[in-house]
This record gives sequence, C-alpha cells and structure tokens, in this order.
Amino acid sequence: MHAIILAGGRGTRLWPYTVAIPKPLVPIGDLPILEIVVRQLARAGFTRVTLAVNHQADIIRAYCGDGSKWGAKIDYSLESIALGTMGPLKLVHDLPDNFLVMNGDILSDVDYGAMLAGHEAQRALFSVAAAEREHQVDYGVLEVDSNDGLTGFREKPKTRFLVSMGIYCVNRRTLDWIPEAKPFGFDQLMLALIDARQRVIVRRHEGYWLDIGRPDDYQRAVDEWPELAPRLLPVT
Repeated sequence: MHAIILAGGRGTRLWPYTVAIPKPLVPIGDLPILEIVVRQLARAGFTRVTLAVNHQADIIRAYCGDGSKWGAKIDYSLESIALGTMGPLKLVHDLPDNFLVMNGDILSDVDYGAMLAGHEAQRALFSVAAAEREHQVDYGVLEVDSNDGLTGFREKPKTRFLVSMGIYCVNRRTLDWIPEAKPFGFDQLMLALIDARQRVIVRRHEGYWLDIGRPDDYQRAVDEWPELAPRLLPVT
C-alpha cells in the first residue's frame, strides 16, 4: 500500500507560522502534523509513503528521514517548479495500480486503508473523500424579480456544501489526464475526468476532519488535540 503526501506548498495562508518552518511541520501539540499523518498511514497498513516536496524540502527531509522511526518507508519526489496538487504525481515512479494521495496538512480520523480498499472494490478511476460544511453569508440577501422589485429577503442565510477533504484514492490510469512538467490542479483534473465521463466516486466522511491551512483552523486543531490524540493516534 502506497501513499503520496503533497508537502510542497509554501503555506502562505498560515503565515506567520510558516515563515521559518514548512507548513507540514507546524506542531499540533508536541507533534508536527506531517508526523501525525505518516504515523496514521503506517498504522493503517501503508508501507511506502512518498513525500512530494518543493518549498523547504531539505527541512522536511531532515526531520522525516527514511520513515523507519514511524514504521513506514519514506521516499521523496522533488519538484523543480511548483506543479499544483495533481502535477507532482507524474514525477513518482513505480506506482501501484491504486494508491492514496493526500494533502500534508490534514487532521482527520479517516480510515485510510478502508478508503483505498473501497476504491479498489468499486473499480473507480478516482475517489474523493468528502465532508459537509456549512457556510453563512454575512449579509442580508435580497431576492428580486426581472424588474428589480424585491420579492424576498433572507438575513444571513446558511448553505450546506459537500466539499473535498484533500484525500483521494487514485488509479494509475488517471496519470493519462495529467500533463508533464506543468502545474495541474485538482480542479483541472476533476473537470477533465467529468468531461471524459470517467468513474469518479465521492466517499462521504461523517467523522472528524480539519484542514489546518488557515490560522483560525490551526489554532482550533491545537486546542482540540488533547482530546483528539487518543482517537487519531491510539497507544497500543
């Protein structure tokens, strides 16, 4: 079982925390988020983890080493230019038929092994872990007719969306839609696969998920970690 962790971003949304250290190494409690993720993957049965790195790659490599201290074999794929979220997959060699891809700044209780097994069982080309999120508009919303007459009003309405969690299971054939040596994002890949009528599965997750890309979310992760730690990294 092979997992690829996308760890090459600059973490600009998380400044000033990421001025001196790469985003995947910002601490949650006494552990960097990247260590938490790798240890979860090793516990789920993933024996090989590839870190797709770019910005401050030497720092990440120095901290993670070969992964043996966490029970996994870590190797590295270095981008010479930023390739977006899906572009780095073209640089990774010896990929199995199906593998896991995820962002390096995710705190979740997803069962990564079960997700990959489900993806394989459904013979999907691509599977996306998804969670529901509620968004509140900060303004009063006006509803008008074709003559700009007011027909309705909603004060700060809330809308629920199904959003990507940044965790994917990928069949190797997906690489046919990813260009060589140029930035290519998740959004571009999804539109290409939809246009080609390929089988993309959405796997809903009802448990915990937090993307720590913004300062508010990072602080929330730090605050919640004491209660989350026994569930996300149980002691055996």
